[in-house]
Amino acid sequence: MALEEGQLQVRGCSNFVGYWQRPDLARIDADGWFDTGDLARMDADGYIRITGRSKDIIIRGGENIPVVEVEDLLFRHKAIAAVAVVGTPDPRLGERACAFVVLREDATLTLEDMVAYLKAQKMALQYIPERLEILAEMPRTPSGKLQKFRLREIAKASVRV
Repeated sequence: MALEEGQLQVRGCSNFVGYWQRPDLARIDADGWFDTGDLARMDADGYIRITGRSKDIIIRGGENIPVVEVEDLLFRHKAIAAVAVVGTPDPRLGERACAFVVLREDATLTLEDMVAYLKAQKMALQYIPERLEILAEMPRTPSGKLQKFRLREIAKASVRV
């Protein structure tokens, strides 16, 4: 029986209770439910399957990679006109990071260039994407919103083992 996808929320005695003096950062509602940021389905036997994310992070080997932080830093690179970072499936780590970029006119960028740039900017090594894909343009909706789900599909279709 296929059930509806929804936001995974959990509650229990070992739940995360929040950040010291920063209640605005804890995603806990008035009833004590913690928003994991994951989308999930529960099957008829009560098993939960994670189907996606409602927040924009990549989980590589159990470590959260803040996508917005990586994108913001990459966007400052002189060769990059547009950037989006998405997770790609990995059998060992769960996900790996892939940076999709649109380059400025006459600019070039290699994976090695991107990694060197991020290291020079003091980005945490575990946040640096393992893949770089260069696109002519980002997939967007008619209203101009970036379609990250399409980038995930593109990345998944071209996973290198």
